Amino acid sequence: MSITSIAGFFLEFDDERSGGFEPLKHLRDQKIVLGLVTTKRPELEDKSLLEWRIRSAARYVSLEQICLSPQCGFSSTQEGNLITEEVQWAKLRLVKEVAEEIFSNPIRS
Repeated sequence: MSITSIAGFFLEFDDERSGGFEPLKHLRDQKIVLGLVTTKRPELEDKSLLEWRIRSAARYVSLEQICLSPQCGFSSTQEGNLITEEVQWAKLRLVKEVAEEIFSNPIRS
């Protein structure tokens, strides 16, 4: 199977262990779902930092290829992550808000 036969990639970039976005330059027309919002900790990410990170990734691929999501499911271990349902909904609202702002107005810096 070649990389061109793959429609998209779900990639975790929620912390420093994930590294930079440089490897994205090897992708072509695939959708790239950036998991920038962690499900491991209850603190909400900074909205402006999320926007900056999306724009940083867009230096390597077209902004039209990029999608935003949480980095993984909200219960990525058998015992679950120590975040409440309220925090889970807050993180999903943040993803929706950032995605609507950045992808509906791609020229904004």
